[in-house]
Amino acid sequence: MVGDFRALNTYTVPDRNPISKIQISLTQISKAVFISTMDALKGFHQNVVTPRARKNLGIIVPCVVYEYFRMPFGIKNAPSHFQRMMNEIIPEELSEGCLIIYIYYIIFCSKTWEEHIYRLSGGLTKIQSVSMKISLKKHHFGVKEIKALGHVVSHLSLGINKNKVSEVLLKPIPQNKKEIQFLLWFSGNYRQHIKDFASIERPLYKLCNKDTVFEMTVYRVKYFEYCRQALTTVPLLLMPDFKLPFKLFIDASGDGLVATLHQVQIINHKPVEGPICFISRKIKTTKARYEASQIQSLCLVWAFEKLNYILEGCVFEVITDCTIVKSLLNMKTPNRHMLRWPIAIQEYLGNMNIAHKYGNIHENADGLSRWPLPNNTGNPAYVPE
Repeated sequence: MVGDFRALNTYTVPDRNPISKIQISLTQISKAVFISTMDALKGFHQNVVTPRARKNLGIIVPCVVYEYFRMPFGIKNAPSHFQRMMNEIIPEELSEGCLIIYIYYIIFCSKTWEEHIYRLSGGLTKIQSVSMKISLKKHHFGVKEIKALGHVVSHLSLGINKNKVSEVLLKPIPQNKKEIQFLLWFSGNYRQHIKDFASIERPLYKLCNKDTVFEMTVYRVKYFEYCRQALTTVPLLLMPDFKLPFKLFIDASGDGLVATLHQVQIINHKPVEGPICFISRKIKTTKARYEASQIQSLCLVWAFEKLNYILEGCVFEVITDCTIVKSLLNMKTPNRHMLRWPIAIQEYLGNMNIAHKYGNIHENADGLSRWPLPNNTGNPAYVPE
């Protein structure tokens, strides 16, 4: 039995308890050798509903009204409430960074087996003390690689769950806006794996506009296929090692902003450079009128905001094809829209170095400004305006 609580949700006061982003949560597994996962059985249904709230959770059927005694799915504040409850059950492990809780999904991670057993036994004891039930079908204990939150995670790398992606690849060409929105939502979950994702998705996003007539032209079908192809060819991402320096490649144009975070790590006794994540975004019309140097500086500030959870307190090098970006550090008379930029980068100055790289060899993040021209037959996904 499923209830429609949309009307109730419009009158519900939002619970602002924060829920961590998936990519930030999974980053905490970095260098954890032993991993255990478990899933709260039946999720929200483990929460008892108060008598006062039951009256608002009624489901009307012919001749009778059913009221929920347990928290149902579809309630606006259910995820936030459950996240808070889980955080309060095992607070010590959370504060020490060896536990990840994403709503009703729990991940224990440790560097040694002895520490893992100690943390796991302590966590399970507290879970048992509050009579919480764990799904036996969805648990893994003491493994080195897990499938969690749509990803394949180990202490060395972060990949995507191909079983999830294969379901999308079997879907036909979208026939309406809802199907396009589903594709964009699904691929957006893996945008950190896809280089120049903002360029790939832009024509499909235009189809979702309220005033746009839905029409899958030949060119838009190519973009749709290109988006699906990007999901099948995504690279494995390295898990960040916060003791080693990072490389941040940035580039920008009037079309959008792009940044790629790399790191050189020792894997199998050999130095290997690989991506940590890719980020990209469209640029608003007003900001597209900025000068080239201003757009490049905007890209640097934006990249710091997006990657702060990795770069904060770490040593890294910024690599750009625009030498004027360095002037952002010593700006004396900034424009009105640039006033906050020097302040935004102050906390990184002691750990940051800016290096120049010529555009024709700046391939890591130079995808937007050097995207194939519209009349270039090599562009697999050109959509005419």
